[in-house]
Formats: sequence, C-alpha cells, structure tokens
Amino acid sequence: MTNSTDVTFKSLGEVQSYLDRLGLFRMDLSLERMRRALVLLEMKRPPFVVVQILGTNGKGSTATFLAALCQAHGCRCGLYTSPHFVSPLERILVDGMPLSETQWVRAANVLSNRVRELTYFEWLTTLAALLFRENNVDVAILEAGLGGRYDATTALEADLLCYTPIAMDHRDVLGQTLRQIATDKAAAIRSDAPVVTAGQYPQAADCLAVAARKHNAPLHQARALTKNALLQPNLAGPHQLLNAGTALGAWLFLAPMLRREVDNIELQCRGLRRAFLPGRLQRLAACAEYPDMLLDGAHNPHGMKALLDALRDTDIRPSCAVFSCLADKDWRPSVVLLRHFLGNTPVFVPASQNPRAASAAVVASVYNSVTPQTAKPVADLSEALSVAGGSKSGTACPVLLTGSLYLLAEFFILYPASQNTRCHQSWPVFSGREHPDSKDTEIWGKNLPISPDAPGKNSIPQLCGKRLKFWQNVILNF
Repeated sequence: MTNSTDVTFKSLGEVQSYLDRLGLFRMDLSLERMRRALVLLEMKRPPFVVVQILGTNGKGSTATFLAALCQAHGCRCGLYTSPHFVSPLERILVDGMPLSETQWVRAANVLSNRVRELTYFEWLTTLAALLFRENNVDVAILEAGLGGRYDATTALEADLLCYTPIAMDHRDVLGQTLRQIATDKAAAIRSDAPVVTAGQYPQAADCLAVAARKHNAPLHQARALTKNALLQPNLAGPHQLLNAGTALGAWLFLAPMLRREVDNIELQCRGLRRAFLPGRLQRLAACAEYPDMLLDGAHNPHGMKALLDALRDTDIRPSCAVFSCLADKDWRPSVVLLRHFLGNTPVFVPASQNPRAASAAVVASVYNSVTPQTAKPVADLSEALSVAGGSKSGTACPVLLTGSLYLLAEFFILYPASQNTRCHQSWPVFSGREHPDSKDTEIWGKNLPISPDAPGKNSIPQLCGKRLKFWQNVILNF
C-alpha cells in the first residue's frame, strides 16, 4: 500500500482482490520490508519452532511429509506452501486443514493496517506467521518460494533448515549456473541452526557445506527410503522415497525441539501414510467429466525426469498427454524428455490465459521438431481434455496432464472436487528400482555429494536426431 488510508477487509473476496492488485508475479528482491514488518508485528522471533524448506524440486512434498510426521506425534503444526491451485487458503494450513475465512479476514486487517509495503509473497508469508501465532501452533513449516538469500521465509528466524535437491530453475533470477543457483539457496543458512539435506549435485553440496561452515551449522545428509523399508510414503513415485527420507532426517533434529520421540516407528509410519498433496502423480479415475487422468506438476527437467522414471517403474503408458508450461521456465529439455518417452503418443498443448505461459504454437513446434509430428496446439484446456477423452485411456494408460502447476490449477478450477481426490487402488506397485549408488543400505548416495536424481550418461536414454543433440547436452551437463 502507498497511501495512508486504512484498509478494512470484509470478506475473503476483498482479500483476494487486494492480493491481485499486489501482483502475483511481482518481485523485489530484498529482506528489508519483511524484517520491518516482522518487527512491527513482534514476529521476528516467532513463539513457535520454525522449519524452513528450501531446494528446487520436492519442497512441497517434503514439507507435507514433515508436517504429517509432526501431526502424527501430537504436535499442532502450521504448514505454509506455494503456489495454490484454486484459493490462497490452500497455502496456510493448521493440522492439515485450511483456516476459516473469518480468521483470514481478521488477520489480513491486522497486517494491512500495520504494514503497507509488502509484495504478494511477502504479504502471504507474514500473514501465515500471524495466523500460526493466533492458532498456537507448536511448529511452523515454511516452504521457500524462490531461492534462499532474499526469499521472504528467510526473514524469520529458523530453528532448522531442510534442503531438497537443488537443480536448474529460475535462471533469470538466481543465475545461469548450478553453482550460482545453489549459492543463492545456501545463503538462507544464516545461523548455527542445523541443516538437513537430501543428496545434492557436487557443486550444490559444496555451496551448502561452505555456508554451513561459515555459520557453524551442523550439516546432515538425510537417508532415502527403499522399497523394502518398513516406512513407506503415501505419495507415489520413486522420488518420493527421497522426499520422505529427507523429511525423516529433519524429524531427527526436530523431535527433540518439540519434546517428542525420535524413533517411534509406528507414529512415523502413520505420518508418512497420511501425507497427501494434490498434483503429485495424482491418479483420478474416469468419470462423466473426464477420462482416467494422471496429474503431475513437473515443471523443469529435474521434475520431468522424476515423473518419467515413475511411469517407467510402474509400466504406465499414457494414452495421450496434455502439456503446457511457463515461458520463463527451462521447458525445452522437458519437452525433449517427454517426447522421447511418449514416442508417437499424441500430445495436446492448450493455450493459457496465464501471462507467463509459453505460446502453445511454439511449444508444439519444438515438440514436433522430430517426426512424426504428434503435438497439436489447441484453444484451451477444456478443448484439450475433450479431444483427449477420445483416446483409449484406462488404469495403465491414463491421460497425462503435466508441465506446470498452473496448468493443474486450471484443471482444478474446472473440476474442484478432483483436487483432494485420492485414487490409491489404480496406482500400480512400484518395482522399487534402486539408485545405482545404493547397494545393501537404505541410503541413496550416502557420503557422496550427489543427488539420487543427478543426471549421468546412463540415466538418460540415447536421444535421436541432430536437432535434439543440443538439449541432450544441456540435460547431461547440469
């Protein structure tokens, strides 16, 4: 806000309108506004334990697993994630549930009449802290939005930091190399609070180690679960074994802070089995409105590889795919990976109203750079789903919807009831293919500064066609 007139919200709709005026994608990289706001609201040191989740892919899943572990152990837990699909209420949960519109409006009035200069994400981050304080949570798990150095969540004092694998993303903001991106994310290490990390690429691991040493922060590499472990996550996909293991690694440090048992396997099982997050290999059974669907928000090469590995492990071959992406993401390597996996399977690329969306015609053209030309631009998601509905879909060959969390948001707006639908029975059992670095232990890459998903020359099938060689080199040389 720039004027001196008090703001009084009367409904959630008015709060959403205010957020729209702030601008969802407007950024101003600095922590000074957040710090001033937290001092004004007496929130610089929140009255609850704070866990900050950083990284590139798997942040939302890892945060969700950790929140579920906290709840299973009887802790009142706040969870702050982004982005939302349909409503901003999704971003701020207490014990797994969104708060009432009344609570949102009350807290929004407190915030907007005390602080007038925050960006969209800063405003919601501060609102989350206020709501967590109002609801007397024992612990708040905060997912960073972008980077680490200037992310709004970094303005709060953290008791524990947790890193998922760091990969190439947001190059236009964080830097053009993995080291630059990892350095920005590692800059969130700002005290001697313990740091838990999943396995990382060597350059990213080095950046975390340097930052941890600088602040005398203990650095612990988490273990990933295996298919035969007693502890198994509810979320599907081999990559979720890593995310669940990272959350468990964080729990080892968090439990003593909350005066809870560190090694109660029964409660850990309960927590991991209850965790759910829409749009992460989410299966939807066919109904009158849409065919069998598989929804996944893979939006960069690292995420796309994880999705396709999961499909290979379960022998799922989509009948067709609906793909859309943001223009400012590194989407071309994802298109190459998807094309190689799908082969001649048809792909529909819907146009989007999102101002950041890549042109459907351009995406289809890149996809069709290798014959046969199987990608077709269509007017919108509704048309894409209508055409896809004519494909022969089923449990083993669903319609795949992927490329962007914002594409999934469009789907959930069209079909709100699908957002929290779980379809366990239709998801095949994983073959549990272990990472090649894993021998007879549960650890993927223990004592190795490398991600379990780190690309190597054997991890990506040989791509054909001279026009694909450039993108193959991009993927192989992260």
